[in-house]
Parts: sequence; C-alpha cells; structure tokens
Amino acid sequence: MKQQQRKNRVRALAVGALAVTGALALTACGSDDTSGGGGAASAAKTGNIKCEGKGKLLASGSSAQKNAMDAWVQAYSGACKDTEINYQPTGSGAGITTFLQGQTAFAGSDSALKPEEVEKSKKICKGGQAINLPMVGGPIAVGYNVPGVDSLVLDAPTLAKIFDSEITKWNDEAIKKLNPEAKLPDLKIQAFHRSDDSGTTDNFTKYLKGAAPGAWKHEPGKTWEGKGGQAASGSAGVSSQVKQTSGAISYFELSYATAGKIDTVKLNTGAKAPVEATVDNASKAISEAKQVGQGNDLALKLNYTTKAEDAYPITLVTYEIACDKGNKAETLPATKSFLTYISSKDGQNALKELGYAPLPTEIADKVRSTVSSLS
Repeated sequence: MKQQQRKNRVRALAVGALAVTGALALTACGSDDTSGGGGAASAAKTGNIKCEGKGKLLASGSSAQKNAMDAWVQAYSGACKDTEINYQPTGSGAGITTFLQGQTAFAGSDSALKPEEVEKSKKICKGGQAINLPMVGGPIAVGYNVPGVDSLVLDAPTLAKIFDSEITKWNDEAIKKLNPEAKLPDLKIQAFHRSDDSGTTDNFTKYLKGAAPGAWKHEPGKTWEGKGGQAASGSAGVSSQVKQTSGAISYFELSYATAGKIDTVKLNTGAKAPVEATVDNASKAISEAKQVGQGNDLALKLNYTTKAEDAYPITLVTYEIACDKGNKAETLPATKSFLTYISSKDGQNALKELGYAPLPTEIADKVRSTVSSLS
C-alpha cells in the first residue's frame, strides 16, 4: 500500500509539472499567478532563493530534466519577479549546439561535453571554456506496453537484442526464460528510440555496450545506431508512443513513466533479485560515479555494470553547461542566481518528489562551490 501511495504521489507531481510547461514558456516571471501546476510548486521551496539580474534568461537542452526544470523555474519565478527563465527541452544535442553558437546562457545535457566541444566553447567563453555541472540524477526507465503483462524482467543482452531487432516477438524464448510465470503474447515488439540527438540515448547505449558488449555491437552516442525500430522526438515523444502502441518498448526518464502510468522493466543485473527503476535504486548506482573532469569540470563516469543489491544501473546525470569564465555580463548574475538555487539543498530536495535522484552530498558541494566561482 505504501509503495502504491508513493507512486501515486510521484505521478501526481509529475503531471503537475507537465501541466505548467506551456504557461512557463509564455508567461514572464513577474506573473503573480502560481495556481497552475501545484504539484511542481509544492516540490520546490523558494525561501532561500537570492535573486540577481533582470530580464530574460534563455537556456535549452535535455528533455530528461524537463519536469525538474519546470518545477525549478516556477519556484524561481515566484521569488524573482524581474527575471524570466525560458528553458526549452530541445534535446541534449540541440542544446549544446545552441549554447556553442552563443544563443543561450547555459545548456542542459545528459552527456558531458566532448573534447572538441570544449575547444569550440572557448570562442564564446572569452578567456575560459565550458564546464559540466552535474545537476539532475535519475534512472532511465525502460517502459513497455504488453497486454496482460504487468511485471517484466529483462537483462542487458536481451534488451540489446530487442533494440537491435534481433528479438522481435514478446514470446521469444529469451524473454520467456527471464519471465517463466508471465503470459507472454505472440505479439510483435515495437521498439522506439529517439529521433533527435539525445544524452538519454547516449547513456542508454553506454549501458548496453558496457553490460552486454557481445550483444550490442554499436558504439554509444547521442545518435541512435541500432538496427530497425521506430523513432520519435524527445522523451515525451517516445513515452507517448509506448503509452498508445500495443507491443511497444522504449527508454525515457522515470517521471515520464510515472506521469503516463507506463509499466517499467525490472533489470536482472546479477544481483540476488531483479532491480526496479526507482529514485533510491538509481541513487545507489550514481553513488559509485567517479569524477573524470579536471578542475572545475565536474564530468562524471557512471558504473553501468554494477551488481550491487538494489542498484539500478541504467542511470543518467544531466549537466548544466556554462562558461567557467567569459559569461555574458548581461546574463551572468541571473545565471549564477538560478544555478545556485537549483544546486542548493532546497532545489535538490525537490527532485526526489518528481522522480529524480538528488546529487550525492560530495558532488553537490563541489557543484555549489563551482557555481559561485563563475565569472
């Protein structure tokens, strides 16, 4: 009963966050109307926000962090009437491109910058370069729509073969072996992947490559390389397809599953019991991450092959990408103010209620210190 109540609460909060998206895109932060999206508002406290800067702050990128960003923007808007935050969930690849063109104050990406992207950033970060600031953690859920099957266990090799069109029916022997008590139908698998360049795709394929290198022969990346399947744009697009398509399966951030009431796969990782996609289970996996960035670059390397009990290994960390030095003078105060809030304890505490995993304390402390040093 408690588990169901928790799921219902997270679902309601995620729906509330989704409901305010359109309003946030059109309404300036000076609006006094905070009645819409009460779930998002209740998740984010505003008491410790220090407002700096005025005008419009443009940002774009990761759609995986969209629900978190909706809640953060609404909370910040309520406290800082003179600043409008406009975040567009265009996908990680598009967000990085726009940032490197100097069109946005910061970008959201589910993958750390590549060396060539860091080099290119020096053209817009005068005297500095772009750095990766971990901000949002959480599980990449594998959602499915199989009539009569409300509990499904898969492992990495089977997932790899499903998404590479080598397993095409839900009653395949490999799936039966992992689910001996399930009534699996003779139904075609409809595998959906992202059509846009996506950090979620990058992390999902890193998991497939790391945990099942013999089954997944493609290199990880933001662009989908698997064979066959169907494509849709953004986490909202692929989750919507799963919701409405019998036999469908795809990957997306957990809050899209909770908001859409989509069943999610439990993973056979080699632990004693299959692991469910939950915030707490993702946190256990993220706690094993190692910092691989140098200095103020806080890029992390995740452990996709953990066999620890209750550790869900298909995780991602979304980075906010900003210049360490050379930020535009007209947007720097608001950028630091907003990033300070979302990395704060209040900002991070809002995440769990929305289906995300707050940053481990050690990482969060480094992020806060780095944000304060932006110039």
